[in-house]
Amino acid sequence: MTMPEGLERVLPEIAGRDPFDALVIRTDFGDDTSWTAVVGELRLPWGPDGEFPAHVRVVDAPAWSGATADEVLAAVDEDEYLSVVFVADRFTMESPTRGLLALSTVWEDEGDLDPVYYQELIESPEPREFRAAPAAVHGVHVNVTLGNLDFAEFAAAASAEPDQVLRPV
Repeated sequence: MTMPEGLERVLPEIAGRDPFDALVIRTDFGDDTSWTAVVGELRLPWGPDGEFPAHVRVVDAPAWSGATADEVLAAVDEDEYLSVVFVADRFTMESPTRGLLALSTVWEDEGDLDPVYYQELIESPEPREFRAAPAAVHGVHVNVTLGNLDFAEFAAAASAEPDQVLRPV
């Protein structure tokens, strides 16, 4: 969906998300069979022995169709407890791994940084996104939310994979 120039799309508010729920937003509506498989995988218990129940908030509303990463991030900006959001886009639906787009909701405003002291950060900013298989979503969400691992560590692990999609460890 393309908006006329000068107009911004207003996406619906996501109300009632528990801070412990991973947030997955569907933006591609071209393949319901793939989407059903993604949701099925997201609802499976996770952890080394499958000992943790899946806590996921799935947003499956046509108003999100074609939403870009920037639009999704703008729409979830007010959720102060959200560190990462997952997007089921066209790549997700067409990929055999069903890799969801993981987006960091935390970013540094580099415009306010003193270039003398923060040159390294300015030159190599934190990654904003990577792909994660549905089975990896819960581990990413929990660890980033709790601060056990940061987003950049998961992004680096994903980039080390041959297909650039993070899988559970």
